[in-house]
Amino acid sequence: MLRERVFSSTILITLTVILLCLDGLRAVNGAPGLWLLPLLSFFAIGTAWEMSTMLKQGNHLIRPKLAVFGAALIALSAAVPYLWAIGGTTYPADCPVGRLGWIVLAATLATFIILMAEMREYGRVPEVQLGRAIERTSTAVFVSMYVGLPMAILIAIRCLDGPGIPGRFGLAALITCVLVTKVADMGAYFSGRAFGKHKLIPRLSPGKTVEGSIGGILASTIVAYVCLSVLFEALGASLAAGPGTTSPQVVKTGLASFLAQPLWGALALGPTLAITGMIGDLAESLFKRDCDVKDSGSLLPGLGGVWDVTDSLIASSIPAFFCFVSGVGG
Repeated sequence: MLRERVFSSTILITLTVILLCLDGLRAVNGAPGLWLLPLLSFFAIGTAWEMSTMLKQGNHLIRPKLAVFGAALIALSAAVPYLWAIGGTTYPADCPVGRLGWIVLAATLATFIILMAEMREYGRVPEVQLGRAIERTSTAVFVSMYVGLPMAILIAIRCLDGPGIPGRFGLAALITCVLVTKVADMGAYFSGRAFGKHKLIPRLSPGKTVEGSIGGILASTIVAYVCLSVLFEALGASLAAGPGTTSPQVVKTGLASFLAQPLWGALALGPTLAITGMIGDLAESLFKRDCDVKDSGSLLPGLGGVWDVTDSLIASSIPAFFCFVSGVGG
């Protein structure tokens, strides 16, 4: 078990670091995060597949292939503006869809594709239970949305670079989001083992404690401060020092000016991502117990499955996006 965990973790971390380096050093102009799309696709498809098969094992009606297709479609829809950059043109600033609008369109499209597939199969074969179409459709749509929308927001975070923002803001924001969210798990684990006495929600996760949760929040806040103080400046400086780069000064006022300070930004970002990440973790525990399974899947041996890796990020990506667009790290 330990050998499998170390093996899977080593491969996953190595691959992630390589793709992040390529994204930072060989970024395609107009398509930030293009190198990270294979990794995002793996996590989106793997999470949706494990979630779908888990629900099916728990006797919930669902069409796993449709759920996975919907999740992948929604997750990758945020990268539609990359097509202009790949074609050698600039994404039109006056496009009525904007950049995030593609996510809404993809979510709507996925919903109706799932619905039309149910229409096509309804009553055709004995295995398809009549009178359960609504449950099959709703479950597949839920998986598509639950996985696809947060994954698409991770692309949106990477694309936050804009005029007046010095350096690779989006890359620093994405790395910070992942680190701050995942370090909460480690902080909660070690704090829980050392000081844990009061159970958090024992009927869902017997191992989680109130003391561990507090330790996770503190760890996330510290890491958030380090990232906002060091990482953002380091990545920004590396690009600003490049040939032909300019970084026009933008005067921030109000809440954005307040959150742009590393200390206050960390106090906003750290607890927010730690708490929402824990909610995502508990959500997976809820599904596991309801479906009576131990691990979400076997795509990542030793780690409990792909969903065990993405559970906290699924819940924290959207709050992270709002934090960064509100001024954190600016």
